[in-house]
Amino acid sequence: MSNLAVLSLKNRALIALITICAAIFGGLSLTNLKQELIPSIELPALMVTTTYPGASPDVVEEDISTPIEEALQAVDGIDSSSATSSTNASMVQAMFDYGTNMATAEQDVQRAINGIADTLPEDVDPRVLAISIDDLPVVQVAISGYDDGGTIQDRLDTIVIPEIEDVDGVASASLVGATGERITITPDADELASSGYSQQAITDALQQNGSLFPGGEITQDGETLTVQTGDRLTSVDAIRALPLVGQPQTDPLTGEQTAPDARTIGEVADVALENDPVSSISRVNGEDAISISITKLPDGNTVDVSDGVTAALDDVISQIPGAEYTVVFDQAPFITDSIDTLAVEGLLGLVFAVLVILVFLLSIRSTLVTAISIPTSVLISFASMQAFGYSLNMLTLGALTISIGRVVDDSIVVIENIKRHYVQGADKGAAIRLAVKEVAGAITASTITTVAVFLPIAFVGDMVGELFRPFAMTVTIAMLASLLVALTIVPVLAYWFMKPGKPLLDEYGRAIDPEHPNAPLSRLQKAYAPILRWTLRHSWSTLGLAALVMIGTVALAPMMKISFLGDSGQNTLTVSQEVGDAASLDEQDAAAQQVEEKLQTVDGVDDVQVSIGSGGSPLMGGGGITFSVMTDPDADQEQLRDDVQTALDELGDDAGELTVAASAGMGSSDITVEVSAGTSDEVRQATETLVAEIDGKDGIGEVTHNLQAALPFIQVQVDREAAAERGLSEAGVGNLVDQAMQPQQAGTIELDDRSVTIYLASDEPPMTISELQDLDVPTASGVIALDEIAEVTESSSPASITTVEGRLTATITVPPSSDDLTVATASVQQAIDAAELPEGASADIGGVATEQQDSFTQLGIAMLAAILIIYVVMVATFKSLRQPLLLLVSVPFAATGAIILQVVTGVPLGVASLIGVLMLIGIVVTNAIVLVDLVNQYRDRHGLSAHDATLAGSSMRLRPILMTALATIFALTPMALGITGHGGFISQPLAIVVIGGLVSSTFLTLIVLPTLYNLVEGARERRRARRGDGPDGGAGQDPDAPSGGPGGHGIAQADGRAEPAEPADAQIPVLAGSDSAAESDAAGGEAHASRPGTDIERTVTGTVVTPTEPMTRAQQHGQTVVDVHRPGAVPGETPIVTVTVQHPDDQESAHALPAASPVQTRRSRNQH
Repeated sequence: MSNLAVLSLKNRALIALITICAAIFGGLSLTNLKQELIPSIELPALMVTTTYPGASPDVVEEDISTPIEEALQAVDGIDSSSATSSTNASMVQAMFDYGTNMATAEQDVQRAINGIADTLPEDVDPRVLAISIDDLPVVQVAISGYDDGGTIQDRLDTIVIPEIEDVDGVASASLVGATGERITITPDADELASSGYSQQAITDALQQNGSLFPGGEITQDGETLTVQTGDRLTSVDAIRALPLVGQPQTDPLTGEQTAPDARTIGEVADVALENDPVSSISRVNGEDAISISITKLPDGNTVDVSDGVTAALDDVISQIPGAEYTVVFDQAPFITDSIDTLAVEGLLGLVFAVLVILVFLLSIRSTLVTAISIPTSVLISFASMQAFGYSLNMLTLGALTISIGRVVDDSIVVIENIKRHYVQGADKGAAIRLAVKEVAGAITASTITTVAVFLPIAFVGDMVGELFRPFAMTVTIAMLASLLVALTIVPVLAYWFMKPGKPLLDEYGRAIDPEHPNAPLSRLQKAYAPILRWTLRHSWSTLGLAALVMIGTVALAPMMKISFLGDSGQNTLTVSQEVGDAASLDEQDAAAQQVEEKLQTVDGVDDVQVSIGSGGSPLMGGGGITFSVMTDPDADQEQLRDDVQTALDELGDDAGELTVAASAGMGSSDITVEVSAGTSDEVRQATETLVAEIDGKDGIGEVTHNLQAALPFIQVQVDREAAAERGLSEAGVGNLVDQAMQPQQAGTIELDDRSVTIYLASDEPPMTISELQDLDVPTASGVIALDEIAEVTESSSPASITTVEGRLTATITVPPSSDDLTVATASVQQAIDAAELPEGASADIGGVATEQQDSFTQLGIAMLAAILIIYVVMVATFKSLRQPLLLLVSVPFAATGAIILQVVTGVPLGVASLIGVLMLIGIVVTNAIVLVDLVNQYRDRHGLSAHDATLAGSSMRLRPILMTALATIFALTPMALGITGHGGFISQPLAIVVIGGLVSSTFLTLIVLPTLYNLVEGARERRRARRGDGPDGGAGQDPDAPSGGPGGHGIAQADGRAEPAEPADAQIPVLAGSDSAAESDAAGGEAHASRPGTDIERTVTGTVVTPTEPMTRAQQHGQTVVDVHRPGAVPGETPIVTVTVQHPDDQESAHALPAASPVQTRRSRNQH
């Protein structure tokens, strides 16, 4: 990889041009990236919805849901299915595995539905819908204050909706809660009978008129004309004028057949254009309103869509007298605030990181050259994101913000090494090339390990994988971009802008290589060296302390809170209100008004929108009440939710049951319990038992279940035998009751370019049970009352019937009362274990608890896979199987700081935190690679022992490791603190984990890892020496370690046996940086022994360049220089420099070292 630097330095102008172009493209890409809350996700689910007007849940379940659910079982790839049957509607959901081709799955489901179409009731049309996050409204507005309620829907349909749908990126705009129009034909039964017609004659007249029929072609005068018969109905008067065609009547006296009197529909029935029956009510801040829901196209920009919709409404709303609009829900402000927040936190992090670099380098030029890698890498990432089709959302932007602290690491290592090599008098190009070459392998390996940890994310399933895959890809792009910048742009900028530093000189003015193992220590290294020496002398004590820290970490782990994805902090609350079984629309409206008034008194509540009713028949009641509460975006959303709950509690039981819920970020935050049994009674009994057990447990909020609202209904039980005696069937009686109770659709008509449905209604529909019992039923023998062939009674059933895989199921919803999911889940599980359920009933935890467990399991597997990948990368880097294991031992200790900081801050451990742990694995190994790589170089190039190389290498890598760690920590600090208050539910826990883990891992890299390395590698050296395999001064004399250089050491054993001493021709290293290249090439190995409690005899022959060299070596080996004696020069003799040093155990010894080239011998006996 160092060749990139060589190539860049040779083509500096080209590199500058490429950099400028990359920055321009990155800036343009940023402006073109679509902005959205979270990445667009195609959920592996299909929904089959069916409308069955007038049907109770039992009828819907038997006639619609069960046949459809059974048909879906034959579809390939289906994972599970469930069905919900409610009044008038069926909803069957089919779940597939993530990664399934949903277009093919949709076709397969549609074929399965078509296969059973003949068995379904007439006039039902099941619709297959794909489920996507893009199907959710991005903007919802409420129109209120209009003057004419009768024409508002028409005006909205013709004026407002077209303008909104013309906005770029809008997929659809639909009215919610609007009252449409219909034409209702109400026959006069007496007039029909006297004229000799039945109600069927009106239906026939509508079906046989108002259509266009093709009649072929006529060619005349060389022109071909098509023939068309018929004319469409275009007005209510045209319907009234339609003639009736009845069956001939037989005169009972003469037997002659006579035609009925000529009549039109208008003569025997009332025909009126009227509003649809009111089945729901919508209000905003107490005023009647109609809602408009706007969805966007998959490639639409949420912010642009919101701005466009707002602009369109501003233009057209004035065309509706008195009307005004209120934005009830809008993703754009939250997205914009979150993006702005993350951008500000990123910029603050950049500033903090640059300040850290400046403190260490003490050079503005070097700092700026290093810092340029941050914006350059980010801009390259923007261009890559657009190329891969990613959007700018909370996850991808969070990834870039997190990466700011990491993209600078490679540049720090490179610039720090360049700064060390590039001194006055040195060749600029050669110094930069050498500096980059020394670290290129290490930073490449460290970057690859950081990137490699995200590879397993590609195989994580479920929503977590779909959400965080763009996050992982964005981090990967940023890290690879930073490596490219460090190896190409940074060397060029250093060549242009960096000034040479002052060389380190000895007392004779000769240059000293600052990276040589014997180089003088800086103040920071001097502070670090005694600590490192102590840990190396007390290796087992150090590792024992580390083990105690690890045990303490494990003990702290249960104190962490556990969550899933967290609360996004959106300024929207949802309040649900239940006011009793089968409450009429008026009763629900009255109850809702109490809540509206109370909500508007709460400080921080901006707007309140309420939707009342279900949209079904008003005769059936039911439905529910839902409030959308828009709050002050600058308020504490959690505190505001508590204030709303407190205010609503003051209303008492008269307001019904009220539940307050906040946005869950990316899904529901509720735990669910799926209760299954063979019969509905068993389901209800088991559900009620479990609710009683769960309610009041620790960490549990208000428990609800979907069997709570049982709806009363009127059951018409047909006596099949009695009906058959009168020539009727059960189905025939059912049709008669249906026609009497509710209008029947009889066709459509085009009025003023809009389609209006025609309904045929009964003139006197039964309004009470008694009237229904007296309903006239025509038979062959005359008209009878309904109760003669059927029993009419009042009964009740659940508001909905749910089946999972065909088994009756109820759902208990358990909201955690805090952000600690572990406590709530444990309480629910205890309740399930303690509950005595009916035989055959079962209960299983689901919802967020299951999602969290599945996600944690998959991410845990991903971590293990990441560690394996990192091991493979390090084996390739170090060409060793043993040393990578030493580095991997450090990974568990990185969790120490992460756990401690999470416990201290109280931030729950969620999916985002685990992604941070995954990232942390790569970071820990990155610093370890940089350190061990230099230690191996010292053993390889300079022939140092493991002990000496560990001391020298750790000291030399102290500054870059601290720089990279502190730069990352300070870059993430604004995000961890959440100082700007938005968009932190993903980035904040991730940043906290990385910061805490970096603190502990940095300590680990600088203290524990060197100790472990020295312990293992030193033991290996001693084993080789005992085996008589010769010197092992290098890092690897066997295939299991990098190849070493010349040199060795001799160690006297406690029993007096001396191990092989270094060869007689071994030379003391010549300091690099001298003017003589020949001298520089003469580097050998220095003897050193540090076994405590052993008499050591060392004999060294060779050349010492300067008298200061023994002083430097004494400092490197933990000795303190007490005295230096330099005798005067004697002609013809070699001067001897005597250095008296004090060992760590306070014993002194004298070293007589030659100061010139003739071979000299020194002997000293040191007691360590």
